[in-house]
Amino acid sequence: MTIDADRYLAGSPDRVELQRRTVRTLAVTNAVGGVGVTTGITVASLLAADVSGREELAGLSQTAQVAGTAVAAYLLSRVMTRRGRRVGLSIGYLVGATGALLCVLAGVIRSFPLLLVAAALFGAASASNSQSRFAATDLASDQHRGRDLSMVVWATTIGAVLGPNLADVGGTLATRLGLPALTGAFLITAVALGVTIGLLSLWLRPDPLAVARAVADHEERAAAAAGATRVEVPSAWRVVRTHHTVGACVVAIALAHTVMVSVMIMTPIHMRHGDASIRLIGLTISGHILGMYAFSPLVGRLVDRWGGWRVVLAGAVIEGASIVAAATTHEGASWLLSAALFGLGLGWSFALIGASSALVGATPLGARAPVQGLADLVMGLTAAVGGALAGVIVGWLGYPALALSCLPAAAVVGGCGLLVRRAAR
Repeated sequence: MTIDADRYLAGSPDRVELQRRTVRTLAVTNAVGGVGVTTGITVASLLAADVSGREELAGLSQTAQVAGTAVAAYLLSRVMTRRGRRVGLSIGYLVGATGALLCVLAGVIRSFPLLLVAAALFGAASASNSQSRFAATDLASDQHRGRDLSMVVWATTIGAVLGPNLADVGGTLATRLGLPALTGAFLITAVALGVTIGLLSLWLRPDPLAVARAVADHEERAAAAAGATRVEVPSAWRVVRTHHTVGACVVAIALAHTVMVSVMIMTPIHMRHGDASIRLIGLTISGHILGMYAFSPLVGRLVDRWGGWRVVLAGAVIEGASIVAAATTHEGASWLLSAALFGLGLGWSFALIGASSALVGATPLGARAPVQGLADLVMGLTAAVGGALAGVIVGWLGYPALALSCLPAAAVVGGCGLLVRRAAR
């Protein structure tokens, strides 16, 4: 498809309308995709413990999923660099749906190795959901970048809150089909991700990244005709190494996510030790996900008004307070644990949106997709390590020790916010 760059120059009505349509499309697909991703995540550690027969291995399925998300984010960013956002995001959801169906098979034949492979493939769906936030910024103005990014993050609330509460429905469905109850959630996941692929194929046209590139090429040719020197776009790794703001944002995104994942994935185990029901576990995780996404529009506006560094710093403080609260809870369900998980999600929202917006603003357009994929790769790999260690720490020292061990990482997130402030000045 040939793109008329003149139609989409900065500030043009066509560009404004296309950006609105793009944000709406990404919001809807993130909502539906969120149903698929979070429904599976809710029962992933429980299915792993059931299939393996060892609770200390429960965190490995989530670790595999997070590692799969990390690798997929990087690979999908390379696809998007060449083929655009629509193709890259759709491939991620397709691989994720395949992984979900393999999770069902692993539960049926009780194969823990297959479950880990399936969880890694399932992570590709999370990678697409995560990369969607950057797709919302391809055509965004500098004044509204935080708002547009946060609206896509917020849309995940709809699916993310609904998803964990479908675990019971999935269990009933699986039982009626003669399958293990815990595999039912992944049946719902596969259907939701299939719908998401269809919506992307129909609505994400023209591709926002392709339009942004066409406009940039048009402006570069005009500048070259006027005698300007062509600026070479550095590689993703070079951008991270040489742009201190970009590096600080990557570290903040990675550690804030690692803190959130490490505590969240072991919370169902902590609750089950106190005989909490699947329904109560689902409600607690729903509250956590509500904190992650529900206030995203407010956070985005704070980014546009106050700057990303202040929002990142606030996120570090909220995460720190929440993990201290989680460390004081007893096994089972409690209002304090629910509040702590909600706060953990809210702190993650502040840190992720603030750092992601600052990352986009500090990265040259030609390098944005690779740098964004690299950021999510680092985020996923550090979270995978955290998830793997989380199960070991809980098995040896208990859930409170796991929560308190995350405090130093939250402090580093705050330090990164201060580095972003220094670079901005």
